[in-house]
Amino acid sequence: MKQVAIIDYGAGNVQSVQFAFERLGVKNLVTADKSKIQQASHVVFPGVGHAKAAKSHLTDTGLIDFIKTLNQPVLGICLGMQLLCNYTEEGSTEGLRIFDTNVLKFNVDLKVPAVGWAPVNSKDHPLFENLDNKQFYFVHSYYAELCEQTIGLADYQVPYSAALANENFFGVQFHPERSGVEGQQLLTNFLNLS
Repeated sequence: MKQVAIIDYGAGNVQSVQFAFERLGVKNLVTADKSKIQQASHVVFPGVGHAKAAKSHLTDTGLIDFIKTLNQPVLGICLGMQLLCNYTEEGSTEGLRIFDTNVLKFNVDLKVPAVGWAPVNSKDHPLFENLDNKQFYFVHSYYAELCEQTIGLADYQVPYSAALANENFFGVQFHPERSGVEGQQLLTNFLNLS
């Protein structure tokens, strides 16, 4: 039976992630309890907030090294994905080094943060199965550079990683929980990973 553990580390937007899984009829809980996270079939590393503060909270609760040991599918969303990278310019913060790329602040002629719906050009990957439109909702001022682990690409005057994958770890810069039917399909695809 599928059960999702949503890592609680003081980041925002957790409730909308919970509601998204409830709409899919999947049991979920928001927790920082390592044993409960370990027992879950799938783990979500959500995030809206400041990278340095989030990393500090994760360090204080001993979750940094623990997250790296997880064997089940793990999905980082927005800040969660960025913290799985090597480094982010936001607060000059070291990441968990799951994804071999860095996170930079947008230096573009467009409005920052980038807010709204945007297309994602994806590789043939199970996370993007049964998705026709591939339009997702973004809210971010920082972006992950392209790398070998990029499975989805978006563009905001500069091409960047909209989705990343490394073994059982996955990350999306957009918010699937706020991306309507397409977002729900992507979360369903994530739940089908093992």
